[in-house]
Amino acid sequence: MPEPTLFGALSPEPLAARMRPAKLDEFVGQEHLLAPGKPLRQAIERGEVASMVFWGPPGSGKTTLARLIANYTNAKFEPFSAVTEGVPRVREIIAAAERRRESEGRGTILFCDEIHRFNRAQQDAFLPWVERGVITLIGATTENPSFELTSALLSRLQVYVLEPLKAEHVRVIIQRAVEQEGRGKREEGRVQLAPEALDRLVVHADGDARRALNTLEAALEYVSLAPHTSHLAPVTITPEILEEVLSKRLPRYDKAGEEHYNLISALHKAVRGSDVDGALYWLARMVTAGEDPLYLARRIVRMAIEDIGLADPRALSITLAAKDAYQFLGTPEGELALAEAVIYLATAPKSNRVYEAWTGATAAAEEYPAEPVPLHIRNAPTGLMRQLGYGKGYRYDHAESDALAAGQEYLPAALLGARWYQPTDRGYEAQIAERLRRWQELRGRAGDG
Repeated sequence: MPEPTLFGALSPEPLAARMRPAKLDEFVGQEHLLAPGKPLRQAIERGEVASMVFWGPPGSGKTTLARLIANYTNAKFEPFSAVTEGVPRVREIIAAAERRRESEGRGTILFCDEIHRFNRAQQDAFLPWVERGVITLIGATTENPSFELTSALLSRLQVYVLEPLKAEHVRVIIQRAVEQEGRGKREEGRVQLAPEALDRLVVHADGDARRALNTLEAALEYVSLAPHTSHLAPVTITPEILEEVLSKRLPRYDKAGEEHYNLISALHKAVRGSDVDGALYWLARMVTAGEDPLYLARRIVRMAIEDIGLADPRALSITLAAKDAYQFLGTPEGELALAEAVIYLATAPKSNRVYEAWTGATAAAEEYPAEPVPLHIRNAPTGLMRQLGYGKGYRYDHAESDALAAGQEYLPAALLGARWYQPTDRGYEAQIAERLRRWQELRGRAGDG
């Protein structure tokens, strides 16, 4: 027999599962989709829903909403995980759904969690059954469907975006778990949550209802197993008890998911926009979430090249030094080197002209992939090559006035006159621009002569 806990006999279901609402009016959050009069709510209440995908962060209610839809449509709910199951299981569900439709006239909702984990061929396995109406497919994903789902499947699904739960939503869910008789398998009044502990738990949840309820359940289990604690005695979960359960709060973050790319994009754009504090915040967000500092170092080096370039040539040296410093010092000391590099980049003069010049040059190389090297700038190590004109007419720049062989061309004929690098008038690039103007003037004079 299982030992009794503060929730009574141990339940095979976690608290988060037991707290799922049975009616739409009990659903907390996502008012933009489920408030009275909203199209999705009206469709659910009529029991007429088409295949769809829910895109939202963990704990925002994707699974709960799918189960509610099954309840309101009197459909068989078939949960399926794209992480642990494959196409053979899909075929089993489809076969059962066909039999159910023929014998009972009842529909089937195939709920595919983590649908983005399926590859293109696996996703295509859903198509004929969705089109024939054998199943109503409800996918759930934390990733952007436009990137992760095939166009064929996506065209057959209505996309609904679920938002992270607000603090007041999470607070309601926690209080229900503590207060509602039966849902928590407890006697009335036996469990209380100190106001400070409630506040701490709401912050820890970070908009994730499942995270909040799992942490609450862990705290209750911790108290029930503590020495000298009777399962009949009333208890209060204090901030101290909660801190014992929480080792460290980590922000919601998936190093392979969209949030990863959102954060690195925010860091890059804050640097580009010369917002020092914004850049530091996004750097800190990624570091505290467990991002690989060397990945950040590589991206910071890229920023030095792409957004500062020759407006401040020292930027590249400083970011490379920051990478070396991190490798030498490790965490946490080496993180300061990354922060120093980010501050330097954010406060440096900006130029993307190196990036633009390289983009233009590579485009030209792709458009003109076989242009011959002009004879006068070819090397001529043999007599035959000299007879063929290799190197003929080449002028050695260092032997010329201003160390410039004015009028000598270095591009193939098809690209003469191309100008990919156009420096700004900011930082060191202003000096480069003046130098290029001077050289262009000398070349112009040579041409006139």
